[in-house]
Amino acid sequence: MKAMLFAAGLGTRLKPFTNNAPKALAMVGNKTLLEHNINYLQKSGINDVIINVHHFAEMIEDTVAKNNGFGSNITVSDEREEVLETGGGMKKASWFFNADEPFVVMNVDVLTNLDLSKLIEAHSKVDSLATLAVMRRDSSRQLLFDYEMTLCGWQNNATHEQKSARSLENTAPFAFSGIQVVSPAIWNDAPFNGKFSLIDLYLHVAKQHVVKGFDHTGDTFIDVGKPESIVKAELLFR
Repeated sequence: MKAMLFAAGLGTRLKPFTNNAPKALAMVGNKTLLEHNINYLQKSGINDVIINVHHFAEMIEDTVAKNNGFGSNITVSDEREEVLETGGGMKKASWFFNADEPFVVMNVDVLTNLDLSKLIEAHSKVDSLATLAVMRRDSSRQLLFDYEMTLCGWQNNATHEQKSARSLENTAPFAFSGIQVVSPAIWNDAPFNGKFSLIDLYLHVAKQHVVKGFDHTGDTFIDVGKPESIVKAELLFR
């Protein structure tokens, strides 16, 4: 199995650090976020990883080269000309994945003890185009799932905006953890190009196909998006 790490973002919430470096190289303890997540993938036997780069791209490439990929085979997806967001970034890197094998995609700025092998197993048991790791936790934006954990919609809790793929009756909100297992067939019915969000992709395909949620509430999880969250992350992931 192969994986993708999203590392192209500008990291505006992590300023002032990201004024001079990419968020992927923010230190948590004695490791960068990039190394933490390469090691995390290795624990599930995933050693072939593609990383998209944009903001301070050369710094990420140099770090990977100097550390021999931290023990993994690292490929770079170059988005220097334009950052393509999550959906566009995944589509640009789609050549890297095997045509008949699901792959893991995750944000470089999340840390968790989620058992990735269980997420992969859950995806393999259902005819789903994607299986999204989600939790019952507060978030400004949440995904809406029915009682079978089938994706039905999305909502912005601040603006009360909703987007639906299926009926939103009897659904429950979950926060997306930025980790997912995706089947290559997701591109078969996806009229998206250029810059677009994975959430928009999932909501589109969920109208005709199955996209599942995997509830890992109770696991340790942190989005290392702000300077103060680095301190919390160091306490959680010593």
